[in-house]
Amino acid sequence: MPKLPIYKGGFFMPINIPNDLPASKTLKAENIFVMNEKRALKQDIRPLNIVILNLMPVKTVTEVQLLRLLSNSPIQVDITLMYPKSHRSKNTSEQYLLKYYETFDEIKDRKFDGMIITGAPVEKLKFEDVDYWDELTEIMDWSKKNVYSTLHICWGSQAGLYHHFGIPKYTLDKKMFGVFPHIINEKNTQLLRGFDDIFYAPHSRHTCVKKEDIEKVPELEILSESKDAGVYIMSTKGGRQIFVTGHPEYDTLTLKSEYDRDTAANLSIEIPKNYFPGNDTTKQPRAIWKSHANLLFLNWLNYYVYQETPYNLDSLQ
Repeated sequence: MPKLPIYKGGFFMPINIPNDLPASKTLKAENIFVMNEKRALKQDIRPLNIVILNLMPVKTVTEVQLLRLLSNSPIQVDITLMYPKSHRSKNTSEQYLLKYYETFDEIKDRKFDGMIITGAPVEKLKFEDVDYWDELTEIMDWSKKNVYSTLHICWGSQAGLYHHFGIPKYTLDKKMFGVFPHIINEKNTQLLRGFDDIFYAPHSRHTCVKKEDIEKVPELEILSESKDAGVYIMSTKGGRQIFVTGHPEYDTLTLKSEYDRDTAANLSIEIPKNYFPGNDTTKQPRAIWKSHANLLFLNWLNYYVYQETPYNLDSLQ
């Protein structure tokens, strides 16, 4: 599969992705432009290998969101996109998946510096009722010895907490929907280095995990939480597994598109909190979480992947 080094704003933006991946057009429109592969290969470093298990239905949107955040670093990163072969996608064509994505069978003999497991719109189902659950648990088990640090997002975090530690999810009375303030619980954690004492992040979910369940697991630390949205970031000691219950990767208009979609379908949905100016849905939303989203991904790449991963990935265990 052809790879494309990208360059941004005077710093090596180290993402290598397929040449004609549609996300690259969006990134270039944001002043992220293409550099030829020959130039990238002159860098005498080993790039980080990151695999993204994309469980979201519209894969191109999630690709752009995550690649944008992973690009904001001087560290060279090779990206592998993966999807669960046991699930038939309704929103992404088979041709697209075959062209740009790998299956677990195709990558399971490799080792990776980092992995991202995205959210998925299946949270109202029991974990075991998700059609790709068996495959996902196999991937999560594999990640413990073949990936140095795995970042789980939203439903992906709930799935990881449940599978690895038996922590259940609970259905909320109403959807947790909006942008909420968070505090830092562990002041000296590298993952939150540079964060403000209060910072914001989007949430969009019908279920939650409870703080008291997490506190029963000695391997887990609660790094950040919200009075309104509950626990936000958790990590195993050492950072090999990180769990984020919200959606820091969301674009400015993602919550708006979800709100518009649900209102158009006559679903019961409240206006997302702390999002539209004056709660006026005709006004342009303001993104107040992007700096911390960028910092979160930069800190993860730097402190939990780049600084800690062995140079020779074959020694990973």
